[in-house]
Amino acid sequence: MNTTIEAGTLDQWYVLDALTDIPVAAKHHRLLGTDLTTRRGPNGEIAIRAAGRDQPLPARERYGCLWTSLGKPERDIVAIPEADEADRRHVICGAVTVRASGLRIVENFLDMAHFPFVHTDILGSEPHTEVRHYATEIRRDIDEVWATDCEFFQPQAALSATGGIVTQYMYRVATPFATLLYKTCPNAADRWDVICLFVQPLDPGQCRAHPVMFLIDDASALADLVQFQQMIFLQDRIILENQRPRLLPLEPRAEIPTRADATSVVYRRWLKEKGVVYGTTLGGSS
Repeated sequence: MNTTIEAGTLDQWYVLDALTDIPVAAKHHRLLGTDLTTRRGPNGEIAIRAAGRDQPLPARERYGCLWTSLGKPERDIVAIPEADEADRRHVICGAVTVRASGLRIVENFLDMAHFPFVHTDILGSEPHTEVRHYATEIRRDIDEVWATDCEFFQPQAALSATGGIVTQYMYRVATPFATLLYKTCPNAADRWDVICLFVQPLDPGQCRAHPVMFLIDDASALADLVQFQQMIFLQDRIILENQRPRLLPLEPRAEIPTRADATSVVYRRWLKEKGVVYGTTLGGSS
């Protein structure tokens, strides 16, 4: 294991896989430059081993996924109260490998400005390209980044949507590599659909993204929900893999933000406060 990885990155919980994808036979994984092996025991318990370590890593089962850490997390896995609501669809969308920093993935998830140009006629369209003013903050009591009062016109905000609507958004960055989106639910005006993105950094410039959704939608087929979300993410992957540098710049004025990038600015400031450099240009090239 690379012992030079900073605590802000090392001491976090990360998703390795969907629980349904952990076989009895050994399966190989990678996390923060370290090779791991998972295996199911005779009673269904999962053991995680890291190359060069005698003791197994912690294994947690949450939200249909297997989580672990190479460090010593001071906090539990991110709490998502909506996951416990009985009428929600729990949709695990499958992992997507991306040749980009995991922090780039999170930042892209927070960006509304690209909707009309990358997700044309789905999450956005011309001439509706304006990102209206919204609020951002670091919530010090819970150490998370939030963006609220976000809204954007979307031709098809969700698979269940039947027409274009102005969609309300809230973004929540719970850890440097885990972010959640709360958005207008087409099927329940007083509730939010929840879309999570759990990022597994393989190396500084490569990661696996694990989208997981908790939706109010009792009509759509599971396969269709997964396909819709994968289509959105694969559109993002094309853009992400062509960004240069591949790592996230944290140096002042390395990339010039606009008003629409308010969440990105706060996210980068938060990363710097936490001393996170893994996957950034401050941490070196990959």
